[in-house]
Amino acid sequence: MKPDIVPLRVLTLIFTGPMNPAVLVLEPIEELKEGCSRVLPIWVGAVEAMQLGASIEHAKMPRPMTHDLFIDALTNLDACVDHVLIDGTKGETYFAKLVLRQGGRLISLDARPTDALSLALREDAPFMTTEEVLSKASFPYLFKEPKDRDAELEEFRSFVASLNPEDFS
Repeated sequence: MKPDIVPLRVLTLIFTGPMNPAVLVLEPIEELKEGCSRVLPIWVGAVEAMQLGASIEHAKMPRPMTHDLFIDALTNLDACVDHVLIDGTKGETYFAKLVLRQGGRLISLDARPTDALSLALREDAPFMTTEEVLSKASFPYLFKEPKDRDAELEEFRSFVASLNPEDFS
């Protein structure tokens, strides 16, 4: 993977009300420095938020939703979602590529990030952005307390207690 490509995960999806926009908050997977990370907020409409929420939760509806239909069509065409790349931003608008794999070839489609991410989440496919987009559109996210610091310390203590002099020979 190119060094300027940053893998992402969903930090949270914030619903602000049925008629108001929601915010999908993404964060780099491997970024956490001294209780600080960067977040990439994407404002989405209520309908898109419902689709994303269903995708995040892997919810199954009694009848196929639009994204389920698309995944079914891909499967029947021997294709799958390979990954999503959020590769641009202009003001509040993000641009993405939905990359499909069919056989040995990759097919890149221009897509709205919400649609592409809904599909990637349904398929457990990776999604990422460029360092340029992250630098331009992200915000610092400070944690009140470091993530799982107590668990990390306990694991380290347990490791140290299990060491024997023979381990170093």
